[in-house]
Amino acid sequence: MKNLSDTLIKLSGEISKKAIIGIDELPPYDLFLSQVTDFLNNKLNEEYTSNIIQNYIKGEVISKPEDGKKRGYSKDHLIQLILLNYMRPILTTEEIKNVFNLAFNKINEKSDDLITWEFAYEIFTDLQRETLKNFVETSQETEKRLKKLIDNKNLSEKDGQRLLVFLTVISLIAQATAFKKLAHNLLEEFNNTL
Repeated sequence: MKNLSDTLIKLSGEISKKAIIGIDELPPYDLFLSQVTDFLNNKLNEEYTSNIIQNYIKGEVISKPEDGKKRGYSKDHLIQLILLNYMRPILTTEEIKNVFNLAFNKINEKSDDLITWEFAYEIFTDLQRETLKNFVETSQETEKRLKKLIDNKNLSEKDGQRLLVFLTVISLIAQATAFKKLAHNLLEEFNNTL
C-alpha cells in the first residue's frame, strides 16, 4: 500500500505555498477597485466582482475606502477580504461581521480597533502554517491507525488504498465539521454573554 502520509505532506506543503498569502505579497500601495478584484481573483482563484466587494462595504462587513481617493483600497482592505474569503465557507456574512467586530468594533472607525489588520493577518497566517505543520505531524500516526483497521479486512492492495483514502477523507471532513461547529458555538456563546 502506498504511503498516504507522504501524499498528505506533499499536498499540505502545496497548500502552504499557494493558499497562504504572505503579508509581503500584498501591494504596499493603494489600489483601484478593479485592481483589488484582479488581485483577489488571481491569488485566491475566486470570482470576486466589484459588486460583491461593494455589497460587503454597504453591509459594513469590511471598511469603506478612503473618501476622495481614486485609489481608496489599502492593504487593510485586502486583508479584510482575504480573511473574509477564508470565513465564508464556514460563517454567514452576519457572523463574519460579528467576528470582525470582536477586534475592530465599528468597522469604519480605526480609532476603536483593538489591533491592526496587519497584526491580525500575521497571526492568522502564522496559525495557518502551524495548523498545517501539526497536521503533517499527526498524519503519519493517523495513517498507521487506519492501516491497522484496513489490514484486518484482508483486501487487495488497490482496494486497501481506496479504503485508506476514503477513511482519510471522512476523517478530515469530521475534523472540519467539528471545527465549524466549534466556531459557530463559540460565537453564539460569546454573543449570549453580551
